[in-house]
Amino acid sequence: MSDQTEKIRAFILAEFLPGESPANLRDDTPLRTSGILDSLATLRVVSFVEEQFGIEVEAHEAGVENFDRIADISAFIDRKRAAKS
Repeated sequence: MSDQTEKIRAFILAEFLPGESPANLRDDTPLRTSGILDSLATLRVVSFVEEQFGIEVEAHEAGVENFDRIADISAFIDRKRAAKS
């Protein structure tokens, strides 16, 4: 697993699933569609991603397609970084 993915996982565990085993939060675990993240929690994740990974997330990019699973978030960060270079 990438360092990027682990940072995202650690943030979600600490902020939204305290006490949950890291093994229970897989890269493909639905976050928004399962109710782990609501709209306010998603905004916190977006802010974390922007600050931690130095990218800007446009409002239309913060949807379920980019922020439902850890794998989605990590792939989104990769795409944004590639577009900057």
